[in-house]
Amino acid sequence: MQGIIRSGLWLGFFAAILVSWAVMYVMSADMGLDLLGRPDTMTEAMRGMDPRMTMDMPMARFGPLFAMWAVMMAAMMLPTMVPTLRAYEDLMVSANGTRAGWLGVVLGYFAVWVGFAALIAAAQLGLLFAGLIDMLGIAKSRWLAAGLLVVVGSFQFSRAKELCHGVCHAPTLYFLGHWRTGFDGGLRMGASLGVFCLGCCWGFMALGFVGGVMSLTWMGLATLFMVVEKLPQVGHYVTRPMGALLIVAGAVVGFAPWLWV
Repeated sequence: MQGIIRSGLWLGFFAAILVSWAVMYVMSADMGLDLLGRPDTMTEAMRGMDPRMTMDMPMARFGPLFAMWAVMMAAMMLPTMVPTLRAYEDLMVSANGTRAGWLGVVLGYFAVWVGFAALIAAAQLGLLFAGLIDMLGIAKSRWLAAGLLVVVGSFQFSRAKELCHGVCHAPTLYFLGHWRTGFDGGLRMGASLGVFCLGCCWGFMALGFVGGVMSLTWMGLATLFMVVEKLPQVGHYVTRPMGALLIVAGAVVGFAPWLWV
């Protein structure tokens, strides 16, 4: 019976990821975007519209934007949870864990990212109405794009990144020091881990404003990197090289305007 429950929870977990990616693909296609987030002719014409004149459009309203970001959080961040959930399972027998606690960890973690989805949706609206990004969420100025790349790249070298990544990279140590039983305990641990994960990965969400928040290519690459960054064997070896790469990319975007379209 326990094996059936375990299999059902894992299947549900991966099904949620697949459904989230499918929804993002459908949303992107409905907006006339290709996998790189590039618009078709009609959508291209909409990019420069005044958002005050297009309030009925989804990308100019909080509700649809929040829903989009919440689905995006599920698609991008749930895959990064696999090492954490495996670590919880490893401790279930010796530390009196339960499948309800496992589910609580998932829900607590995801709740933090849903909260972040609300914040970044509001930020996107603010940037849109300030004229800093277009209707597709792409920075209008190459200097804004370059600044985001440099800031996120520099953060990879910061103490805050090191502390947050240390927890995300070694969830077993976190569980050993903060173990709580039952669904409520799992919910609290999941929320705490979600906060550390948010502190570790927020920058890669902000980079959506460089390449387009609906670019499936950006989403896929960011998800792949965040998954690799959390792998126990290799995670520590990719954080700073990625930071250096982002800083160089920011310099290129800033000082090579012909590359910024």
